[in-house]
Amino acid sequence: MINRLKLFIIISAVVTIAANTVTPPPPVEEFKNLKVLPKNITDEQLDSVMDNFKASLGVNCSFCHAAAKDTSVKRHLDFASDEKPTKLRAREMMQMTAYLNENYFNPEHSSQPDTIHQVICYTCHRGFHEPDADLLFPQVDSIMKAQHQRKK
Repeated sequence: MINRLKLFIIISAVVTIAANTVTPPPPVEEFKNLKVLPKNITDEQLDSVMDNFKASLGVNCSFCHAAAKDTSVKRHLDFASDEKPTKLRAREMMQMTAYLNENYFNPEHSSQPDTIHQVICYTCHRGFHEPDADLLFPQVDSIMKAQHQRKK
């Protein structure tokens, strides 16, 4: 009986110590001022989206994000600020591409599997912050130019 009591006390002590030494997970960093991107986006997902924007438009973070007013902050940009019109425009572009993809380029509903399946920033921007209409659809442009030349 005494051995069982000792075993029970030892097991209870181990469980109690283990329960008290487990540290809770760090609080999830919530991003401020997300209006189009999901509120539960991870750091990695957000970085991937932003890297895609930078590559597709040939810009850096300061193209859309305003400089931080507080110079003591670790980062030099105020990512939550809506001060720059380019950030507001980026939100409009994200909503536009989501609409286009849902309504016109949805591969699950496409009867033409050989066509474009998704519009992304690079589809139009091609590495430039202002899309160049001449680069959007070169095949169509060359056909239109050829037809125009024949009419002359």
